[in-house]
Amino acid sequence: MGLDLGTKTIGLALSDGLRGVATAMRTHKRTKFGVDAQALLAAGEERQVTGIVLGLPRNMDGSEGPRAQSTRAFARNLMGLTELPITFWDERLSTIAAERALLAADASRARRAEVIDSVAASYILQGLLDRLHHMEHDDER
Repeated sequence: MGLDLGTKTIGLALSDGLRGVATAMRTHKRTKFGVDAQALLAAGEERQVTGIVLGLPRNMDGSEGPRAQSTRAFARNLMGLTELPITFWDERLSTIAAERALLAADASRARRAEVIDSVAASYILQGLLDRLHHMEHDDER
């Protein structure tokens, strides 16, 4: 399960059973951490996810600012509620890529605003899935 944490919403993406393709699922409006965490974990349990990847918002120079610290704090708190492994993926430019894909699909401004975080989450998750796939193939050589 891929998550793109925003200040007002959390984008959610899931992969297929073969862990090959990430799909944007929905955008969750943030409230309190406990409510948000339960909603996300319930979605993960329903889909039998085996791990969680959070987009880590690094600055363009690679450093971490307040948003990255907030994401790490969210992950620490989430770790106390689940046995699922949680990792991070550099999300630089994921929202820009998602925006470009939605523009290419001729999505209206309202539709883009509605789904941008879940599409960004799918880019985050797809990046990790691709990396895992390449690592598996490198091990076979």
